[in-house]
Amino acid sequence: MKSFALLTGLLFAATTWANPAPTPAAKGDAAKAQSIVNGVCGACHSTDGNSTSPAYPSLAGQHPEYIAKQLREFKLGVRKNAIMAPNVTTLSDSDMLNLAAYFSAQQPKPRLAKDAALVAEGQKIFKGGNAGSGVPACASCHGPAGAGIPVQFPRLAGQHAKYVESQLKNFRSGDRANDGGKMMQVIARKMTDQEMKAVAEYINGLR
Repeated sequence: MKSFALLTGLLFAATTWANPAPTPAAKGDAAKAQSIVNGVCGACHSTDGNSTSPAYPSLAGQHPEYIAKQLREFKLGVRKNAIMAPNVTTLSDSDMLNLAAYFSAQQPKPRLAKDAALVAEGQKIFKGGNAGSGVPACASCHGPAGAGIPVQFPRLAGQHAKYVESQLKNFRSGDRANDGGKMMQVIARKMTDQEMKAVAEYINGLR
């Protein structure tokens, strides 16, 4: 029965909950983003996209469509963040595409997870979900290695645990609501704080 419930959850995640694939955006020019990266973005995300602070996400290797989408939604106020809001106000559509091209071309630096017990717990949820509570496997959308699916689902591998955990909590509370079909909000509301912490720690060490 548990296997059937889990399979049903995975199928549900891959079909009903899946965000409709947006139309691929025009490609940006990474070279034209350098001045903005040096003057603005690099302060939090580092100029190579590998953030050194766990409070800020690493952008290196992230899908360009995802980066451009987040920048647009920060500017429109669909995704709210006190730090990002003033930094995107002057960005043009071309600037956003250029920044997306720049950061997606950077090489992600691997990180090491620190808590072996949390990693083991997080791996179970990431790969198999929780049939009892209806949490689908993270891998069903983000891939077994956390590489994501271009256009549809972001890369997670190597992302700071603190940042991942904070975003899961924001989805659960509704403070973040820019996931197309509200998929992440639905999933996060079924997760416990411990599950979020464990998954975040596992993702931190993925490569």
